[in-house]
Amino acid sequence: MQEGKFSKTAHRVAIRRAAHQLLDHPRVLDDPLALSIIGSEAAEALRSNPKEGHAFSRAFRAFMAARSRYAEDELAHAVGHGVAQYVVLGAGLDTFAYRNPYPGLWVFEVDHPATQAWKCEQLRAAGIPIPPSLTFVPIDFEQQTLADGLERSGFNTDAAAFFSWLGVTPYLTREACMTTLSFIARMPAGSGVVFDFAVDRKLLNVGQRMALAALSRRVARYGEPFQLFFDPAKLQDELKSLGFHRTQLLQREQINARYFKDRDDALCVRGGLGHLMGAWV
Repeated sequence: MQEGKFSKTAHRVAIRRAAHQLLDHPRVLDDPLALSIIGSEAAEALRSNPKEGHAFSRAFRAFMAARSRYAEDELAHAVGHGVAQYVVLGAGLDTFAYRNPYPGLWVFEVDHPATQAWKCEQLRAAGIPIPPSLTFVPIDFEQQTLADGLERSGFNTDAAAFFSWLGVTPYLTREACMTTLSFIARMPAGSGVVFDFAVDRKLLNVGQRMALAALSRRVARYGEPFQLFFDPAKLQDELKSLGFHRTQLLQREQINARYFKDRDDALCVRGGLGHLMGAWV
């Protein structure tokens, strides 16, 4: 991120989630606040011209919806097993905290201070109230640790927690990423995290490399270049070495089987750029 500016990629991702509400039926992610939080101008543009877009755009929208749905599905499982703390890392314009269906679940939204201030403006403009169960935690992951930020926010490190970390790791240094994962791995048993990550270029075919190059150029123009890529198999080994006892890797085939099976509109995740990972303590 550019210093003092909110994340433009966070806004683009939120617009994709909002478009999913208008264009795709049935919805993979049902988010009644998605259109409101992106701002009246962006929402009106979507409503007045709700284009499907080309194949890459549709597949990207599918991935945005699926990764949020996966995080919320795993959160529901964690809450069912007694977890009462949910940390949304790099929250952007995520709306879960404002439609939280779980009494007693405390939500901590962690984000860059500039993006968090912008989100509060978006919430005020949309008339979306901030619930008492939500705590904002401003952190620059390259300058501060997650542990330091949460410690000041009332987060209980002695109780299990569930974390979602979507659309963040590709923009981080390896050190910042592994420091955060190490912190989560030291949480009490029952804790877990869901995150997405970019795949090492060496593991991509020619077409996938071309798609990655195009996407990399786009985010770099926003001042948010990709930095971090993983080999999925090696990442699972690393997670286990940190202390996670169980991992789950969802690639394109698994994501489509779980969330896009037997659809009439052929909406699905394509390519192999983005993967989802779950890890539990």
